[in-house]
Amino acid sequence: MSTLTLKPKAVPAPQLGRALDPRGNSLNLIRLVLALAVLFAHSWHIVGAGNGPTFQGENLGGWAVAGFFGISGYLITASRFSNRIGPYLVHRVARIFPAFIVCLVMMAFVFAPIAYVVQRGNLLGFMSTPTTPLNSIFANLSLRIVSYDIAGTPAAVPYPGAWNGSLWTLYFEFMCYLLVAFLGFLPIVKKTPWPVIAAFGLSVVLWANIGVLKPYMQSNLDFELAARLIPYFLGGAVVQVLSSRLGIHRVAGPVAVAVAAALILWVPGFGGQLAAPFIAYGLLWISTWLPQPAVVAKNDVSYGAYIYAFPVQQLLAVFGAYHWGVWWFTIAATLCTIPLAAASWLFIERPVMRRAKKSV
Repeated sequence: MSTLTLKPKAVPAPQLGRALDPRGNSLNLIRLVLALAVLFAHSWHIVGAGNGPTFQGENLGGWAVAGFFGISGYLITASRFSNRIGPYLVHRVARIFPAFIVCLVMMAFVFAPIAYVVQRGNLLGFMSTPTTPLNSIFANLSLRIVSYDIAGTPAAVPYPGAWNGSLWTLYFEFMCYLLVAFLGFLPIVKKTPWPVIAAFGLSVVLWANIGVLKPYMQSNLDFELAARLIPYFLGGAVVQVLSSRLGIHRVAGPVAVAVAAALILWVPGFGGQLAAPFIAYGLLWISTWLPQPAVVAKNDVSYGAYIYAFPVQQLLAVFGAYHWGVWWFTIAATLCTIPLAAASWLFIERPVMRRAKKSV
């Protein structure tokens, strides 16, 4: 009589803490706070008051972007590993591009014309003055921002010639999306967390040696910026691939924050990148206990706030609001940005994403 040997079922590894509740967290609020931190950091430049508060050589806006990338790395890696490549890319394009393109159009045909009239008293030559409005849209469509001014505006302000100093990060954000898309093709990546951990480690080593590598890359700024930001994204990805083992724990959370602070303080040059998984984990832990208003939970206006804050600030500066000083200027810019961010979410981002989900 033959016997059938059954393969024992794999026993899941014990989890340190609870899994992050996709609905029971305050990530919308945290991302909005990070977007407004970028607005605050830019206020110093736009009113001509210098770089503003810095920590270990990076200003507040830079650390906010690091937080954005960490949270994004966690969420986007989960999206890639739970979706085929087609739906994944559709969702990513739907999340980034439509609102971005509308923002380009708004800057070209709302913000810039107003500034042009303030500067010249009329709109004569607006459509043909370099950089022309149409070319400003076309030149930046790929997310790689190569044109910052529009028809010579904004001018006569402390920070002239740039309508949006925030959009440049979106190019590198989407680069990270494509990196995770590639990793998702590798079968081993879904079986063990080590390939993602190794990719993160390699990215940190790359940034730690950026000074050695720059001459071989002809000091390519895009390469340098990518090397600086990708570790933060992959740090969030590391937390995601370890999430089935780690979870979010009430003790591990504050420990992660403390470790992140220690690495940033004590490791010069690349401490922030090395601390990326701990930064991401700390933000996720905060999201489990930080309350957020119901309206923020239902409406993610952080992306709209991020892309519209800078042009709003520049338009305020065109009308002389930079004379108000950093704090009053920041309050005014925040109050003017939030309605645009809400409109972007309600009329562009949310409808497009809902349509994208139904189409795949």
